[in-house]
Amino acid sequence: MADASDSQLLTAWRGGDQAAGEALFARHFASIARFFRNKIHGDIEELIQRTFLGCLEGQQRFSGEGSFRGFLFGIARNVLYNQLRTNHRHGAPLDLDEVSLCELGPTASAVVAKEQEEQLLLDALFRLPLAHQLVIELFYWEELSVAEIAEALGVPVGTAATRLRRARQLLEEQMAMLTSSQAVRERIPFGFETWARNLRAQQ
Repeated sequence: MADASDSQLLTAWRGGDQAAGEALFARHFASIARFFRNKIHGDIEELIQRTFLGCLEGQQRFSGEGSFRGFLFGIARNVLYNQLRTNHRHGAPLDLDEVSLCELGPTASAVVAKEQEEQLLLDALFRLPLAHQLVIELFYWEELSVAEIAEALGVPVGTAATRLRRARQLLEEQMAMLTSSQAVRERIPFGFETWARNLRAQQ
């Protein structure tokens, strides 16, 4: 099982091989858990299960030619958006690509940043429109390529690249607004990638 590709495992799972499903789950569990952990209060196990079951139900949409991780995070994104809409069904309709997690309510991060700059980045991240937060996390934390991000978001590669550039610009602007330290502001353009990757290691 260890040498099988994601596509091979998915096909075997679809054919009734439970061991293949368990191997696929084990391979990607940490990434999917991390995806939900900073966005949803409380138990995320059901959301993780829904995401992997979505692979079974949507297997025909995955041809094996693209990225399985892009496909998987696309399902996770849909599960997340459905859950957020359920959580706020009594309020006004939500444009989840435009609203930030801070606007939806208090955020409960599972990450405890070790450094001031890393905490600043985390605080700023939750103030971004959710669509931009996801792009940052998928690129820096999950190490998806731009093509994989495009697959996850269901947009052209050029659109994903533009969105990533814009997301980084917005995040740097938010970080600059949240700190009173001129020295930190000056370090943001140079330290950003290191801080982002350090945060991933702390999750």
